[in-house]
Amino acid sequence: MTKCAVIQMVSGLSVEKNLETAARLMRKAVEQNAELVALPENFAVMLRQETSPMTISESSPRGPIQNFLSEQAKENQVWILGGTIPLQAKSPDKIRAASLLYDDKGQLVTRYDKIHLFDVSVSSTESYLESRTVEPGEQIIVVDTPIGRMGLSVCYDLRFPELYREFTDKGAEIFAVPSAFTRITGEAHWEVLLRARAIENLSYVIAPNQAGHHENGRTTYGHSMIIDPWGKILGCCTSDEGIVVADIDLNALRERRKNFPVLEHRK
Repeated sequence: MTKCAVIQMVSGLSVEKNLETAARLMRKAVEQNAELVALPENFAVMLRQETSPMTISESSPRGPIQNFLSEQAKENQVWILGGTIPLQAKSPDKIRAASLLYDDKGQLVTRYDKIHLFDVSVSSTESYLESRTVEPGEQIIVVDTPIGRMGLSVCYDLRFPELYREFTDKGAEIFAVPSAFTRITGEAHWEVLLRARAIENLSYVIAPNQAGHHENGRTTYGHSMIIDPWGKILGCCTSDEGIVVADIDLNALRERRKNFPVLEHRK
C-alpha cells in the first residue's frame, strides 16, 4: 500500500507566488508520507484570457517551472506530477499544455500533452477557446509509478471515456486528472464524471483541481479528490487551498477486478 496526494490551489498571475504556494503544499503532503504528489492544471500561472501563454512558455527540458519541479522532486524525494505548464509547440504562435512527471531523483520520466481542448461556452457570459493558443497533443501516455501504472490526462479529457478505456487496455490502474474545472461545469459534472471513470474501469482516480476566484477573473470549482476503484471518494478538499492524501491499495484493486470481471465482459 502506498500514499498519494493531490494539491488544490488558487493560482494567480505571479509565477513566483504560485510556485511558493505549490512548494509549501507539497511539503505538507510529503510530511504525510505521500510518494507521489499531483499538482493542478495551470498550477504555475492562471493567465488572463487576452494574455498570450507564449509570454511564459518554456522550451523542453529546461526552464524556471521545469527546474522548480525537478528540484522539488529531488529535494523532497517524491514523485511529482506537474499539472500542466506551457511548453513551446511546433506552431510558433501556440503552446503545448504539458503535464510533466518527475521521479524522486528529479529526473523527467514522461510528458503528456493535453489532447482535448476546451472550446466551449459554459454560459451566456463565459466562453473559452483553448485552441486559439494551445496546440493539441497526439500521444496517449501510460507510465509505471511507485503508486501503480498511471494514465495521464488533463481536465477536458475527462469527458471522453474512450481515452480512459484505452488507458485500461494499456494496463493502467490509476488515472491522473489535473484540472482547472470551471465552477459552473464543476458543480454539474466534476464528481459524477470522476466517479464514472473510476467505476467503469475499476481504477483509482487522482484529481487535483484549481479552486475559488482567480486574479484573471475565472472561478474554478475545487473539490480535488482521490477516488477508489469502486467509486468511493477517499478524500475531498472543500477549502480553496489544501491537500488530500489517501492510500492506494493495488492488491485490493486487483482482487476487485478478479472478483468483478466487468473488464473481461466487454463485447
